[in-house]
Amino acid sequence: VNKMDQPNQDPKTGENKPFLGARFDEIKDNVFIRLKKIGYNLEKVQAVPISGFHGDNMLEPSANMPWWKGPTLLGALNNLEVPKRPVDKPLRLPIQDVFKIGGIGTVPVGRVETGILRPGQVITIAPANLSTEVKSVEMHHTALEQATPGDNVGFNVKNIAVKDLKRGFVVGDSRVDPPQETEKFVAQVMIMNHPGEIHSNYTPVLDCHTSHIACKFEELLTKIDRRTGRATEEFPKMVKTGDSALVQIVPTKPMVVEPFTE
Repeated sequence: VNKMDQPNQDPKTGENKPFLGARFDEIKDNVFIRLKKIGYNLEKVQAVPISGFHGDNMLEPSANMPWWKGPTLLGALNNLEVPKRPVDKPLRLPIQDVFKIGGIGTVPVGRVETGILRPGQVITIAPANLSTEVKSVEMHHTALEQATPGDNVGFNVKNIAVKDLKRGFVVGDSRVDPPQETEKFVAQVMIMNHPGEIHSNYTPVLDCHTSHIACKFEELLTKIDRRTGRATEEFPKMVKTGDSALVQIVPTKPMVVEPFTE
């Protein structure tokens, strides 16, 4: 919770004071209500009061907040479990942008999500179903022997024009489970805030990795309890704010979608 240095009214005295514990608790409680609705386990969520402008409770405990007995921001970050990088899974790199660089050629850029990208590798780019060889891989203008999950890289490809590649396309290894276009898929949808009822054929714009495509709710399959994941109603006629459901979705344009677990 940033900007703790901003004055707020003290509920006890009525005076405007900075670094109020009561204001921190109010903000934390409001955020936690929303997180609980989504399905977060609040026991694993750490709220930390800070003032980024003045540096309070960032690296060291702040004398301005003697009421705070928890960790600093740095301490809270150090307490997080480091995720395992999925280097053993098939290569997936959603393209964020594509550039034409003089003397080099076509250079797509994006972040490696799974797998490893290497120079000399033969890749498939879906949903356009293009195959090419990676000539070089760079990060921050430094050539890499390989790029692993979490790396934001640019890579030079052979014999493909800039106009043939678009943001939202996905790169994979041609020999190991390459990505493919998706005709339809089932997704768990949570309705956080919507003015009316949502029925079949509703067509919102979906953001999936770097793609931004309108997708049709072909069929509402099951209404489910967000906390337990159990089905509460089969083939509901509609869903509304606060509901969660499994929905069969059909993209209106070619799109790559895969199970999150894979």
